[in-house]
Amino acid sequence: VYTWSCSVFSLLLLGWNYFMCADEDCTFNGVLTQLVRIITVLSIGSLLFTSSMLMNVQFGLMTGIGTIDRLKKKASGSVADSTEEPIPLKDVFGIGHYISWLFPIDPLFEDYDRVMGFSTPQRLLREEMKDDPTRVYTPSGLSKDMLSI
Repeated sequence: VYTWSCSVFSLLLLGWNYFMCADEDCTFNGVLTQLVRIITVLSIGSLLFTSSMLMNVQFGLMTGIGTIDRLKKKASGSVADSTEEPIPLKDVFGIGHYISWLFPIDPLFEDYDRVMGFSTPQRLLREEMKDDPTRVYTPSGLSKDMLSI
């Protein structure tokens, strides 16, 4: 979204300066004209690329099927048989306030393991320690109970 916004801004800025220029002070000279052409090509290219990626992500969120899965289903002819549900926005942006969606911060999830699809050993260990607070683990992986035997 940030790349898309920068591309739109640069195209608007160049277009405004090019079409709304009323005096000779704001016209582009030889080298500057070439730089403006390069920036315009780069901006249009990145705008098209990021627009394509944003639409791909939007389609994935609405259908619940990722790009690779969609291509596999298309190749096997089983697109109509898909039973995936749309992905809830709280699985993408977390449970924070809506305004936090605009900022590049780490989201908070209700169930981190379900959203990520895996658990780290440290998280499993913390969960196990929550269930049984009398067990204390050492860095070697042996519990205090095992050391007292």
